[in-house]
Amino acid sequence: MSLQDVALLLMLSFLWGGAFFLAAVAVTGLPPLTVVLARCALAAGALALGLRLAGMRWPLQRAARGPFLIMGFLNNLLPFSLLFWAQTVIPSGLAAILNATTPVFAAVAAHVLLPDEPMARHRMAGMAFGFLGVVVLLGGGGVAGGGLAGPGMLACLAAALSYGLAGTYGRRFRGMGLAPAQVALGQLAATTLMMAPVVAVVERPWTLAAPPLSVGLAVLVLALASTALAYVIFFRLLASAGAVNTALVTLLIPASAILLGALFLGETLDARHYAGLALISAGLVAMDGRVLAWRRR
Repeated sequence: MSLQDVALLLMLSFLWGGAFFLAAVAVTGLPPLTVVLARCALAAGALALGLRLAGMRWPLQRAARGPFLIMGFLNNLLPFSLLFWAQTVIPSGLAAILNATTPVFAAVAAHVLLPDEPMARHRMAGMAFGFLGVVVLLGGGGVAGGGLAGPGMLACLAAALSYGLAGTYGRRFRGMGLAPAQVALGQLAATTLMMAPVVAVVERPWTLAAPPLSVGLAVLVLALASTALAYVIFFRLLASAGAVNTALVTLLIPASAILLGALFLGETLDARHYAGLALISAGLVAMDGRVLAWRRR
């Protein structure tokens, strides 16, 4: 990655690390699927306005509609729904740690689906560390202890798998002549269209009491900063740095998520959670390969 890619990766990690904190606040006053719909609809509206002001066309071409629906499902609808529900039963910091397994799933998907991203030995070693970290996180009573903590953690892993598939699938937009903001708008608009009938049937948000101001602000910042702006950066990185390199953002996300959860939500994590994070982080460093290359040089 270039220095510009690294800077964008750090910015994206802050925006998405804050998303776990914002989502944890949002689901205290709104149902999870309603938060997903509000996040995607507001972000799509902001991007549509931004494109219009910049003199860029909206991505309405027929060839992109199917890919936008698939990308919207893999990158938004499914993982957002799983993560937001999970954060009603587990701490936001733990959700971010589990989400850090995304590059592991991305590496597998890229190896199977992308001829230019083969499964090298260092990536196989990184995957082993990553899965060991997951075992540590799920062990020690995390699943056997009863309640919804176990299903919540499994939901986060399913979301990470979906993100990994989305990162690989999203590479196809490079050949469509679309700018990162256009791709972000297309998949968010597709998610909004798919999510609206689901929310109307399942949660009926118009029957709910008005949420507190803090919840409304959390949803707004979640949509504009951690979604609209973040996705422009994400698709820019996806095109320039590749699926696996872009997925490394999840290595940096847990730090800000854990810090914000501790400072403002009073969340605490067990020692095994930090041990799992250490193993997953070691795996991601091994998958990246830069440290090994530096040592060889």
